[in-house]
Amino acid sequence: MISAAAMCLALNIYFEARNQPIQGQIAVAEVTLNRVASEQWPDTICGVVKQSGKNGCAFSWYCDKNSNTPKEKQAFEKSKKLAEILINNKVSVVGEKATYYHNDSITPYWAKNFYVIKKIGNHIFYSEKLWVSEPLQRPKKLIINEKNYK
Repeated sequence: MISAAAMCLALNIYFEARNQPIQGQIAVAEVTLNRVASEQWPDTICGVVKQSGKNGCAFSWYCDKNSNTPKEKQAFEKSKKLAEILINNKVSVVGEKATYYHNDSITPYWAKNFYVIKKIGNHIFYSEKLWVSEPLQRPKKLIINEKNYK
């Protein structure tokens, strides 16, 4: 029997990312779990998944008035297994600072206020603060005019 928390996470993975590569599915779950760990969001997985406010639901599938019953059995079974694995194990694709994402077919009003971490499949993942997991690349054409340096 799957726990309520795992079921909420599985539904979020399924409805948000079932057609995405496995890394994208993990990243969607990771954002959900990162929100649970943050003081800004509810402190349970179901609370985060079902959160709504003046701008709608945190995850559009939850309040889009469509059925919330998964229709693709194999994809849902995969989502459930993935949810249970991710709740019990630390797996990271986008990092602990990733708390937002959206489909690349739209640009939400909030996107300009955050930092892009990574694009996976057709989702773009963001953090609220600048966070770099690897060193920034140096400019390809770095010109230093030593004569003018004082």
